[in-house]
Amino acid sequence: MTDRLTTPLQVTARLRTPVTEHDHIRGALDAPVTIVEYGDFQCPFCGLAHANLTEVLRQRGDQVRHVYRHFPITNMHPYAERAAEAAEAAARRGRFWEMHDWLYEHQDQLDPVHLTLGVEQLGLPADEVETEIGQHAHSDRIRHDFVSAVRSGVDATPTLFVNDVRHDGDFNPPTLLAAIDAANVPGHRTR
Repeated sequence: MTDRLTTPLQVTARLRTPVTEHDHIRGALDAPVTIVEYGDFQCPFCGLAHANLTEVLRQRGDQVRHVYRHFPITNMHPYAERAAEAAEAAARRGRFWEMHDWLYEHQDQLDPVHLTLGVEQLGLPADEVETEIGQHAHSDRIRHDFVSAVRSGVDATPTLFVNDVRHDGDFNPPTLLAAIDAANVPGHRTR
């Protein structure tokens, strides 16, 4: 019998579904660093990550593009899928990022009544959006994002990938900025 290596194998999770023009992208399309976020609009940790990503994008906006993909954890967050449907309805009207920001800034108001008020605040047609949500008109898009997350080893929210490699560190601005700077070193890009 031979001795086996006793050190655990270090496996780095990688993004399995490449970013395309169909993704929701904020920032320069040709930015050297891409952060793909799998999030759930009702997740409080995603709310914290949103605030931190907003700050990071403010500081490194010319170097980073932010891609958002849906990963609603409906067994824990009953309004997450409805919020994702609202975001997709807004996207259909060219307003994804405005709805995205509203949803994270009003996480305690994602019930149907407040969500409709948010849609109206953004100047979107509330009746049309409500019809789309009720018919699950955007469920294929949300399911596609969810499946791509599972394929990439995502099991919690938020999960970030920096240039296709899962970021397992903290989500605070200094840590994210360091990850961006490291990924922005010539020859380090993995996209």
